[in-house]
Amino acid sequence: MPPEDDAGRIHCRLDELLAERGMTLARLAELVGVTVVNLSVLKNDRARAIRFSTLTAVCDVLGCQVGDLLVVTPRG
Repeated sequence: MPPEDDAGRIHCRLDELLAERGMTLARLAELVGVTVVNLSVLKNDRARAIRFSTLTAVCDVLGCQVGDLLVVTPRG
């Protein structure tokens, strides 16, 4: 089991990717087929899990790779 201090080290770059593309969270939710609330949880780094189908759809719409969307922050 991973150490507890590793919880929360995954950062979602959804805000930056949306800004780069001039897209709103509402539009992304519409295109992906999920609620704005679900994407907001992801965007604000509060998600504990994400379905691969949702992750794939987000990456398809944004034209990015998973590593562009999710990054591991350094221990500190």
